[in-house]
Amino acid sequence: MERRVEGLAPGDVTILRELARRVAAMAHEPIMAERREMWTRHNMLQRQRPMVLVFPEGSWRELLPESALQCEGEEARRMEWELRHRIYYGASSSREHIPDDTVIEAEWLVHRAVSVSGWGLEPEHEPSAQETGAWGFRPVIHEERDLDKLTFPRVHVDAPETARRLAQAHALFDGILPVRLVGVQHVSFHLMSIYCQLRGLEQVMWDMYDQPAMLHRAMRILEEGHHRLVDQYIALGLLELNNDGTYHSSGGVGYTRELPAPGYRPGRVRPIDMWSSAEAQEMAEVSPPMHREFILEYEKRLLARFGLNGYGCCENLCDKLDDVLTIPRIRRISISPFAPVAPCAERLGADYIYSWKPHPAFLVGGFDEDALRRYLREALEATRGCVIEMILKDTHTCEGHPERFTRWTEIAQELAAEYA
Repeated sequence: MERRVEGLAPGDVTILRELARRVAAMAHEPIMAERREMWTRHNMLQRQRPMVLVFPEGSWRELLPESALQCEGEEARRMEWELRHRIYYGASSSREHIPDDTVIEAEWLVHRAVSVSGWGLEPEHEPSAQETGAWGFRPVIHEERDLDKLTFPRVHVDAPETARRLAQAHALFDGILPVRLVGVQHVSFHLMSIYCQLRGLEQVMWDMYDQPAMLHRAMRILEEGHHRLVDQYIALGLLELNNDGTYHSSGGVGYTRELPAPGYRPGRVRPIDMWSSAEAQEMAEVSPPMHREFILEYEKRLLARFGLNGYGCCENLCDKLDDVLTIPRIRRISISPFAPVAPCAERLGADYIYSWKPHPAFLVGGFDEDALRRYLREALEATRGCVIEMILKDTHTCEGHPERFTRWTEIAQELAAEYA
C-alpha cells in the first residue's frame, strides 16, 4: 500500500512513484556514468567526440502533450511531466525518444521557494493574433527621467513553502529517488533583454545614436541591480554549486572538476565556485564597437565574479569574438545558426567550447535526412580541431512528427562518432 502524501491524491502518488522507479533504473545504467565523465572532460577542454544535446522546447507540446499525463491534481501533473520528460530521453525501445548525451541523474531536486521583485516598471506587450506568434514591445520608458522609476530587485525566500515542498518530496520519493534541496543554480544575465522590454527594441537602436548617455545610464542601473541581486543570494545562502547536470548558458551542462574554486567551504557557495553566462541577442545587428560599448563592458564586470562563463545565444558573434574572448574565464561560446562555422572554428580552436546551434529548420517540411547529414558533416569537418557540442534548440514545432527528433539525434550521434 502506497504511503499518503499531503496535497496529492492516492492515485497520483501511485503513478508518480512508479515513474520515479523507472527514472531511478535509467539513472543507474552504465551509459549515464559514461556520459557524465564525457561531459566533465569536454567542459575541461579535453576533446573526445562532439557532444550532442537536444532541447525540443516548444515542440514538447507535441512530444509530451497534456493528454499524455495520467495524474489528476495540478501539482501532481507538473511532477509527472518532469518524470516523463526524463523517461523520454532515457527510453530505448520506442521510435519516439531522444538518444542524445543527456545524463539522467538519480535524484529529485526541490527548489527553494525564491521570488525576486521586479525593477519598478513592468513590461507591456502587444499580443500576437497567432497562438504562438511573437508579441510586440509597448514601451514604458519614454524619456530619461523615467529611469528614476526603476528600483533594484529584492530577493525573498518563503521558508514555509520551501519546507512544504521538501516534506512532500521526501514522503513521495524516499526509498526511490534521493531528494536534494537546492537554491539558485542557473545564473545568467540578460541586461539588454530587460531594457528592451521596457524601452522598446527599435528605440534602443536609435538611442545608441541619439541618446547614448541615457542608454549608458540604464545599463549602469541594470548592472548595479544585478550585482546587488548576486550579493543578496550570497547573504541568504542561496547560491548552489552547478558543476553537475545543471543547464548552462544557452545550451550545455556544467559537469566539471574545475569547480568549485580553491578555498571553497561546503555550504558556503561563492560566485567564483559557479558557472555563469550572459547574452545580448538584441544586439545581433549592432557593430562590434557598439556591442562592446553599450552592453559587453557591463556584462563583463558581472561575469568576472564567476568561476567559468558562457556567452551568447542566437546572435551571430563571429565578428565579435575578439571582444567576447576578453570575458574573464570564458569557456562556452554560442555559435548560432546564423554564424559562419569555419571562421568561428578558426578563431576558437581548442581553447574554448564551440557551442554550435544547428539550424532547427530540418525538423519541418519533408525532413530530408540526406540534406541533414550533409549539413552536419560540413560543420563537423570545419570544426575538427574544436571542442564542439551540437545543441539543437529553438525547436518550436516538429509538425506532429516526434520521431523526427529521434532520427535527428541518431544521425547527429552517428556523425559525432566519426569525428571522435
